[in-house]
Amino acid sequence: MPLAREEYVEQGFFFETFLERLENGVATQEFLAAIRNELLTTTQLPLAIDFMLTDMRHTGGLSGAMRQLKHYFTPFQAFVVAESEKEDGRFDFRIALQILEREAKYRSETPSIQGLFFYQFEVICHNRLGYNKGIAAMMEDDLYDADWKNWMDILWRQVGFIDLADMIYVRSEYYRRKTEDDREPALFGEREGRIAFASRKKEPMFLFSALSRHLGYPGVPRQQRAVEDEDHIPLLRRRIELLENRIQLLEEDLRGGVNLNRFFVDQK
Repeated sequence: MPLAREEYVEQGFFFETFLERLENGVATQEFLAAIRNELLTTTQLPLAIDFMLTDMRHTGGLSGAMRQLKHYFTPFQAFVVAESEKEDGRFDFRIALQILEREAKYRSETPSIQGLFFYQFEVICHNRLGYNKGIAAMMEDDLYDADWKNWMDILWRQVGFIDLADMIYVRSEYYRRKTEDDREPALFGEREGRIAFASRKKEPMFLFSALSRHLGYPGVPRQQRAVEDEDHIPLLRRRIELLENRIQLLEEDLRGGVNLNRFFVDQK
């Protein structure tokens, strides 16, 4: 079920402030310990942050806690953070925070399900996060009903082989009106169908750009090549912090082990 609007407003503020403090040299654990005092106590976010902070002290990352908090963070949010925490460092954690900030703010403004789908799918495409895990994470979101999940399963198997614009077009109201073919439920409206029809056999970036202009979903942050050494400092600081957290975890394990059972949500 979608969260209340104020939850998404506070999430947007949280991710935006996280990025600002990170670029100012504030450590993640220090930020998490302090930010809860700036958030509305009528929301669930302060409690979620407490859990994230405790879990991070034992695992060194944030994605694990976000996966466990499925009632609050979506699987797609956890997926984006997990990709930014990979050892290879190809996907910048700062970009991940921008992605989550924009999505949270969009969700707080009565988003369309089509706009949310295009935003999330464009995030996967432009940041090369991998279709398999990315689409699987999207499909776990209860916001998408059975028709959407069935179509995303088809997309998962056919993306790269069939033009995305064609796949959108044939499941749109525009296609149904032109062909009177109603064998499959329309997932996209007249407007999305027209845009997809006009974007066939073109670069996908042109399709996404047009959809964003007309549906009003936020632009997707892009990975940017660093041009100065200073641009690497926040990323290096983040990786050093993750290494310190993992060393701390190993030290605790050597002293007798870490009981992680208390951090798991009871599913009964």
